[in-house]
Amino acid sequence: MQIFGLDIGGSGIKGAPVDLDKGDLTQERHKVFTPHPATPDGVADGVKQVVDHFGWTGPVGLTFPGVVTGGSTIRTAANVDKSWIDTDARALFSERLGGLPVTVVNDADAAGVAEMNFGAGKDRKGTVILLTFGTGIGSAVFVDGVLVPNTELGHLELHGHDAEKKASSKAREDEELTWEHWAHRVQKYLAHVEMLFSPELFIIGGGVSRKAQKFLPHIEGIKAEIVPAQLQNNAGIVGAAMRAVEG
Repeated sequence: MQIFGLDIGGSGIKGAPVDLDKGDLTQERHKVFTPHPATPDGVADGVKQVVDHFGWTGPVGLTFPGVVTGGSTIRTAANVDKSWIDTDARALFSERLGGLPVTVVNDADAAGVAEMNFGAGKDRKGTVILLTFGTGIGSAVFVDGVLVPNTELGHLELHGHDAEKKASSKAREDEELTWEHWAHRVQKYLAHVEMLFSPELFIIGGGVSRKAQKFLPHIEGIKAEIVPAQLQNNAGIVGAAMRAVEG
């Protein structure tokens, strides 16, 4: 069974049809840049470009980089335009896509669901936390495989700062940090999250998961196991498609 998955991020909007039996893309993903400012209309236009690229006419699952309640209402907008807050995202995207059935889910939650079903979290019990490092830091928390939605742990205060302002992938690039220096920041962040939640496993997702060997060896003193996301930066697309089937 194929469903279209689409991942909206602070820097890019990417999507592809997904084989839900294998948890993998059936075609090479297509990506457009997220507009700046990332207003609802601008992002919806980008979503339409990606879906139209494939000529897709069925259900679409979309991720959003913020809290999504009731499967539709946007509650936070840290890395997109503030006009998203209180927007009915499902109605907006469905209208822009000519009435196609649309499901909207938090981006890190989608990536986490994909990893728990097809990737690094498969068959893992206890507390598992997926963290996506990109424009910000997204989080997905699972207890015995059950998602606790919309946790937004990237906004924990760490040393007087919003954690994602210092430890996101964007912070590494903006400040031109070495991988080792950035890893030390990530280590402090992981230690803080571990102190609060005592997980058995951290899964590191986002684009940096492809380069795990550059920074994971520099992270020390964390009791939980730390592994890169197996679906890497496609996890959000796969998870969005999975959520679309659930309705």
